[in-house]
Amino acid sequence: MIPSMVIWGWLMVQFGFFDVEKRLARLSGLGDQLEAFSRTVDFEVFRSDLNRALAYSDRSKGGRLPFDPVLMFKILVIQTLNNHL
Repeated sequence: MIPSMVIWGWLMVQFGFFDVEKRLARLSGLGDQLEAFSRTVDFEVFRSDLNRALAYSDRSKGGRLPFDPVLMFKILVIQTLNNHL
């Protein structure tokens, strides 16, 4: 979720209607790592192995949905490449 307002010091700034699209376009222009990985690596190949390794419950007791395992794997790969683990 992207907040509609941000507080910087004493100044409160509200995002405009197209600000999110402008930010994403700027990231794409700078070379977004997620876009590069999407073009290069098919991460869906790992989905079955990740689901088997994580062994999610059947959710019969309720609870919130788990995070997408492929997304979490992408995050770990990017963190490793940028030395943020």
